[in-house]
Amino acid sequence: MDQFPTLTTKRLILDQIKTADIPNILTYAGNIKIAENTRSIPHPYLEENAIAWIQIANAGFKEKDNYMFAIRLKDNLGLIGAIGLDINKENNRAELGYWLAEPFWNKGITTEAAKAIISFGFEELQLNKIIAVYLTTNEASGKVMVKNGMIKEAEFKDHDVQRGYTIADNRYVSLIQYRMTKNEYESL
Repeated sequence: MDQFPTLTTKRLILDQIKTADIPNILTYAGNIKIAENTRSIPHPYLEENAIAWIQIANAGFKEKDNYMFAIRLKDNLGLIGAIGLDINKENNRAELGYWLAEPFWNKGITTEAAKAIISFGFEELQLNKIIAVYLTTNEASGKVMVKNGMIKEAEFKDHDVQRGYTIADNRYVSLIQYRMTKNEYESL
């Protein structure tokens, strides 16, 4: 696949993140609630963070080890979040990750986007397994996994460090991991 794929669902377009998306990225990813509910989005979120993230996404696609999609509503093509697969080529699996802007929470958007990405992972990338983890404080993220047929696989106590404003603000967070194998996907 030489050109970045575009996936469509009933309400969404999932496509490549662009520099034109930086204003939306700053507005939405800059919300403290996004940082509090994810493992890797810093707060404050600066333009340099957005630029670096887009560069990482582009490099990942080039190397075929990371597919990061913008989430867009069909009726308003501005970026409202992101979803992607971080590929572990050696083991033919990927980690699903996502975030969605707060104004769009509780509308089924992430569930819809995740379904498309899971299908892409198994059907286009021919992965054997997709995992996803969420912070124990973000149960809504776990519901996305359950609604997509993923199976709880593990709990990790004080597993990651969530970065704060200063080193003193760093804290350990616990994670819950879900999975779906190719066979489980095919049996749905």
